[in-house]
Amino acid sequence: MSLAPFIHAMGRGPSRGRSLTRDEARDAMGLILSGHAAPEAVGALLMLMRYRGETAGEVAGFAQALRETLPAWPGAAPGMDWPSFAAGRTRGLPWFLLSARLVAMAGVPVLIHGWNSHQSPVAAVRDALPLAGIGQARDMAEAAEIIAARGIAYLPLEAYSPAALDLLRLRDVLGLRSAVNTVLRVLNPAGAGAAVQGVFHPPYRELQADAGALLGTRNLTVLKGGGGEFERHPSKDIALFGLRDGQPWQAGSPALLEDTRRLADTLNDPADLARLWRGELSDPFAESVVIGTAALALDTAGRTDCLPLARTLWADRHDAKAA
Repeated sequence: MSLAPFIHAMGRGPSRGRSLTRDEARDAMGLILSGHAAPEAVGALLMLMRYRGETAGEVAGFAQALRETLPAWPGAAPGMDWPSFAAGRTRGLPWFLLSARLVAMAGVPVLIHGWNSHQSPVAAVRDALPLAGIGQARDMAEAAEIIAARGIAYLPLEAYSPAALDLLRLRDVLGLRSAVNTVLRVLNPAGAGAAVQGVFHPPYRELQADAGALLGTRNLTVLKGGGGEFERHPSKDIALFGLRDGQPWQAGSPALLEDTRRLADTLNDPADLARLWRGELSDPFAESVVIGTAALALDTAGRTDCLPLARTLWADRHDAKAA
């Protein structure tokens, strides 16, 4: 079998071409992951999908096929899936890492996973992990061990799906992102009970929510975040999309501060992540980024009074009992 029937279906012209069904997308991605698809055909398929605009069914079908190739997650699934796949060229420090730590402190185990977030010119996410007190795992088993011990872990994409990384890096060849970027955000490789996702382009908020519903996600929050990450701007009203108990959900979160700064205009020394956590410096804007983002993630996980809870967690972050 080749990708030709799928390419033919999409590429027959403006009036006759169509999107793939979910089953077709699953079969196409399965063929790609098997290594039996011609590389030219893979590029053609992904670029046709980009030109047409990927659908929720196509994203879900791709993700389903990819899930079937992943190692099994050992033990109980984490409580929160936190993908980090934004390039980060328009953002500052990855404050969301501290937000994820607060969520873990609240008793919600967090798996952060990702790849191209290391491209930020200010602070690569992977380089910032030690500064944020988050351990990096070499595989799913080690990620589960780190989460069991510390409540949170980072798992690189190449550690759980080298094939997906190869597809993602086709951007360097094709010069454009593809549906793979969206697929990896909705993948949820450990089967976490809740998920948070950031986007750079607003239309992807509803697309990812719809794909999540098809994939059986119960609780999900998607926002247009800093550089495409799940990270809220504290001085803006935030539109939220996603799922609650498997049903479509939309809400808004009002601004927390009156401050006109951009996220990229905050502190830009990577060591400031550790200093802010330790209390060695004070920056109300950065603290509001951390607290506000954590509150939205806690709400996704089903907690109540989330903003006061996040503020309490931040105030008590040095208390051993809170860890």
